[in-house]
Amino acid sequence: MTIKLGIVMDPIEQIKSYKDSSFAMLLEAQRRGYELFYMQPEDLYLRDTQPMATSTLLKVWDRNDGQFYGFGASAHTPLRELDIILIRQDPPFNQDYLYVTHILELAEAQGVLVVNKPQSLRDANEKLFASWFPACLPPTLVSAKATLLKDFVSEQQDTIFKPLDAMGGASIFRVKQGDPNLSVIIETMTDHGKHHIMAQRYLPEIKDGDKRILLINGEPIPYALARIPQQGETRGNIAAGGRGEGVALSERDMWLCQQIAPKLQQKGLLFVGLDVIGDYITEINVTSPTCIRELDKLYDLNIAGTLFDCLEAKITQP
Repeated sequence: MTIKLGIVMDPIEQIKSYKDSSFAMLLEAQRRGYELFYMQPEDLYLRDTQPMATSTLLKVWDRNDGQFYGFGASAHTPLRELDIILIRQDPPFNQDYLYVTHILELAEAQGVLVVNKPQSLRDANEKLFASWFPACLPPTLVSAKATLLKDFVSEQQDTIFKPLDAMGGASIFRVKQGDPNLSVIIETMTDHGKHHIMAQRYLPEIKDGDKRILLINGEPIPYALARIPQQGETRGNIAAGGRGEGVALSERDMWLCQQIAPKLQQKGLLFVGLDVIGDYITEINVTSPTCIRELDKLYDLNIAGTLFDCLEAKITQP
């Protein structure tokens, strides 16, 4: 039986194929003989109670000259006809993203394996989810109140502020006690107290990298990509100019993974990326974790292959 794989992603023409994790998944799925059905979020719709999509057949090639994909026929596809759907849409997690998860949850109820589980995508905010694991989290405050945020900065002396719905290091501030811009930073980020933000103690271990650890059904890949900030930067994100270096997981990294693995498995979060600085988890990425291609190249891995071994086992279970 040919497996039918749908992928909900941002426009494929805008990705960098040589580093895109979704593209690595598509290459591996095609190598296995899957049929690929490409969808953007706005292509999903409901007809009465039936989850549908205007999907397009897709072919991919591992090349860097811009000709790395080709489209076939488009059709109105009942999502129940697909075996697996990958939701690989980048944040922000806004109302439109929320509606997509509701449509995909109906497909899941009809027997489609949706990765990651739509309900859990709604439950597991990438900044807040780590709060379920207090031994793994640095000192943290989530608030919209300027007085609480200022008190936290005074207590910790050196902090990081970040929004709860962004990605790629966007709108992250390092704020120290006595910073003359503290009030205006808080006003801007919270929109004068209307929106919650996260404050965390600054971790000086960022100089050694913000490690991205990938887990498949709770099992960690044994190597991580340490994203090392540029000189004078506090953000290690590759999108913010960080440099990636491969590292083997430490004993502490493995312990962190063991703490969260049962919850990931319980929630059907089959492909997850941890962000780890020093001894602590700073974020748990569940929407579209990256770094597959970098780690594959560094360590001669096939992370997408490991993922699809897991997914095939799930769809063939009685």
